[in-house]
Amino acid sequence: LQVCQSIRQAGNDRRQFYQELPLAIGCNLVKYCTMTTLSHIRVLDMTNVLAGPFCCHQLAHMGADVIKVEVPGSGDLARQLGADPELNHKKMGVSFLAQNAGKRSITINSKTERGKTLFRKLVKTADVVVENFRPGVMDRLGLPFEVLKQDNPKLIYCAISGFGQDGPLKEMPAYDQIVQGMSGVMSITGAPETAPYRVGYPVADTVGGMTAAFAIAAALAEKDRKAHVLDIS
Repeated sequence: LQVCQSIRQAGNDRRQFYQELPLAIGCNLVKYCTMTTLSHIRVLDMTNVLAGPFCCHQLAHMGADVIKVEVPGSGDLARQLGADPELNHKKMGVSFLAQNAGKRSITINSKTERGKTLFRKLVKTADVVVENFRPGVMDRLGLPFEVLKQDNPKLIYCAISGFGQDGPLKEMPAYDQIVQGMSGVMSITGAPETAPYRVGYPVADTVGGMTAAFAIAAALAEKDRKAHVLDIS
């Protein structure tokens, strides 16, 4: 009951929540839960579903100001995913809530000139851009790294995809189970009398997101930082 009361009282203030929850359960975890290592960093999160949002969620845990940039009207597909139909109908599905707590949000139609201009204004104020579109989408939108770098010479641009930004498989879609199958993970799960099983937990998307967050943190720590691309697959 005390924990539930603490969560309600904290509301949307992430830092207040992290400070009050340990006190409510009698644990001395305040220093761990109030990490502010990246409190001076702004991240523009253009990602959808799991790997990208999970990456930016880790950066938010480290104190970064994460602004989720969504398509007007529909937003992140994960808003409609989860076990609770009512939340899905409200576009606040559990899958979305789990990966996007602690972020701010804005909708931008990047296909319009006004949307492109607004996004580039945001880039000037940011340190990191993260996207998980198929390779070539940002080029078609007129917002590739080469353009954004002109607005922000120290920009860290992280692109998350199934098979990387170049190579023979770059155009192929890749959800978690596809990567599990192609990587061989499914060959070591299941029973002798059955076909291979995928791991129940979305391990490929989660590890991909964690790897991206690790790479971004390392890039931000670079002395005399310059703009560059992180290609995560």
